[in-house]
Amino acid sequence: MKIVFYDSKPYDIKSFEKQNSQYDFKFKFLEYRLNEDTASFSSGYDVVCVFVNDVINKEVIDILYENGVKLLALRCAGYNNVDFKAAFGKIHIIRVPAYSPYAVAEHAMALIMTLNRKTHKAYIRTRESNFSLNGLIGFTLHGKTIGVIGTGRIGKVFIDICRGIGMKVIAYDPYPVKNSDIDYVSLEELYHQSDIISLHCPLTKETRHLINEESIKKMKDGIMLINTSRGGLVNTKDLIEGLKNRKILSAALDVYEEESDYFFEDFSSEIIDDDILARLLSMPNVLITSHQAFFTAEALEAIAMTTLDGISAFRNNLPLDNEICYDCTHDKENCMKQTKGKCF
Repeated sequence: MKIVFYDSKPYDIKSFEKQNSQYDFKFKFLEYRLNEDTASFSSGYDVVCVFVNDVINKEVIDILYENGVKLLALRCAGYNNVDFKAAFGKIHIIRVPAYSPYAVAEHAMALIMTLNRKTHKAYIRTRESNFSLNGLIGFTLHGKTIGVIGTGRIGKVFIDICRGIGMKVIAYDPYPVKNSDIDYVSLEELYHQSDIISLHCPLTKETRHLINEESIKKMKDGIMLINTSRGGLVNTKDLIEGLKNRKILSAALDVYEEESDYFFEDFSSEIIDDDILARLLSMPNVLITSHQAFFTAEALEAIAMTTLDGISAFRNNLPLDNEICYDCTHDKENCMKQTKGKCF
């Protein structure tokens, strides 16, 4: 079975080649992303493996199908970049639903700690022999209320971390975890009570721009906002306005709405054309990392292993435990995936 990887980075190549010793697949790694212009390079391959910023719309799906591609393997958990309706009945799609919830949850807490205590600024100062504490004051996290939106695998691990340092945790999820000790509240209550809000939910039609002008108005003055999920959860223009009028004290973003044009690449010697991103980067109370929350050695190993396990199951005509399809995203209760059968 031949697999072509789009948007490949050195760490992808290393982790997948290491795990391939037990599968003996044939790999081709491409540096560029999958889109309408590059989809033709899938010709002659059984499987296409993609990442978060690859484009899998109807036009791309049609090209892959015509080229004989049978399986699309997402080496990530999110799938908002896939047109499942166009793919249904043509190409099977698998993902990696839980490669390392600890990695993302820990990064979210690292962002809170860094943003609050300004350790990134302190590091730069002391490197220049400046030992002043002016402007570095933070606040004690113990006893503060943190609102967690989304209580899936990552959200639950993040809640445990927050509780471990003595924070009061409240949460919102349209599908609450049954028989849990999580203190669920309405979104309105979460906005009103939280000192910090952290997003851990998928990007869907319902959650797109969940954080917007209206929701920001409902928040406490001086809120801290953390997003390690998907950039589209936040209306970035409204976020900037909230930062400008001091409604939002600070924000840390590991994701950004238009990140596909910049994240994972080096633009250090170029001018950022995206005025919104440039504005965020200029703000002293905004911390941005380039979609690195998942980026641990353990997570990369798990991504490679889970992806190749899924491809192996497909090759051997076994049930695809991590398959998603148009029915999965619309009727989860009745989708064939729930019976561990193939979606079509």
